[in-house]
Amino acid sequence: MTADPIDPLRETVVERRSLHQGRILHVFDDQVRLEDGRLARRELVEHPGAVCIVAVDEQGRIGMVRQWRHPAGRALWELPAGTRDHPGEATAATASRELREEMEASAATWRYVGAWPLAPGYSSEVMHFYLAGGIAAWPGASDPEEQLERAWFTPDEARERIREGKVDVKTIAGLALAGYTVAPESEPAAVGADG
Repeated sequence: MTADPIDPLRETVVERRSLHQGRILHVFDDQVRLEDGRLARRELVEHPGAVCIVAVDEQGRIGMVRQWRHPAGRALWELPAGTRDHPGEATAATASRELREEMEASAATWRYVGAWPLAPGYSSEVMHFYLAGGIAAWPGASDPEEQLERAWFTPDEARERIREGKVDVKTIAGLALAGYTVAPESEPAAVGADG
């Protein structure tokens, strides 16, 4: 077995300064050395990782929640998702918990789709995607810190939320990974900071 070659784009941390330690996130200011020796600064949000669930009921409808997103300044329709309680928590356990809390539902079948960095320019967060079927009600499991609306949408209705600019990118990615057509038939609504 040969060793992996050193990536010419590799950056090595020279100095790390903690800026903020929150309940979920830890923010750092890193000084890094580029392969050619130059120094640069990088801000990093350390995140324990998260899951996103494409839950499909017996009628072929997709479970989604609408909740206020403070940084976006508006409510969005999203696939059920959530943060791992800690970096060592099994993502399957996180997915099961989040489906119960957000959709008040359980699933008899689970299929792991894969995991990818969500915003690698500043965050270490990796999103793990699951498909869930055999949906059954699981009442009373809501997270007390969340206010949300729950709904089951047909694929066309979900695509309409995308066209209207009323979803986030993990929802678009999750639906695409599950094999749904996510491209709107017309140009999506403009979404900006005031959106």
